[in-house]
Amino acid sequence: MATRKVTLSLDEAAWSFAEQAAARAGMSPSAWISKAARREAVRTGVGPILDSSAEAAADEAELAAAERAMRAQG
Repeated sequence: MATRKVTLSLDEAAWSFAEQAAARAGMSPSAWISKAARREAVRTGVGPILDSSAEAAADEAELAAAERAMRAQG
């Protein structure tokens, strides 16, 4: 997947949460934020049409895991 370098402004709490979540997932904050943005876009119906069935399956599994985590938190 191609990447694009961008500059974002995040409040301190959002950055802290992203750093912690990325560390737990074993990835960089940049990669974690990218994944979170894709997940939120798909959740809200804005995501692009995927041309790869493997990538689509991975995204579906990730979304299902995120939904389970949100339900567990209440």
